[in-house]
Amino acid sequence: MELPDLTPYLGQITFGGLAGYAVGYALKKVGRLLAIALGLLFVALQLLAQAGYVEVDWTRIQRDVEPLLQQPGLKSLWERLVATLTYNLPFGASFVGGLVLGLRAG
Repeated sequence: MELPDLTPYLGQITFGGLAGYAVGYALKKVGRLLAIALGLLFVALQLLAQAGYVEVDWTRIQRDVEPLLQQPGLKSLWERLVATLTYNLPFGASFVGGLVLGLRAG
């Protein structure tokens, strides 16, 4: 049995993997910046609340944010992100593999 010639697809696979890695790396860096920004916002709010400038209703914030952080919501978000990033790409499988590696490396 003769194996098919995959030479024409090597460029697509390579580009897909590299593009996925770059996107994953960038997403992780942006995620870290977002986490830092949210942390600094929390500290600023706490300082303002302690000084008496603002009053924060943390119970209401928790009630509004909690549904967004449930597992099915996060899974759906990940699936939508991957579907958007791989839309109309012939090298989608290698892109997703590169994306996962980029997220781990970032």
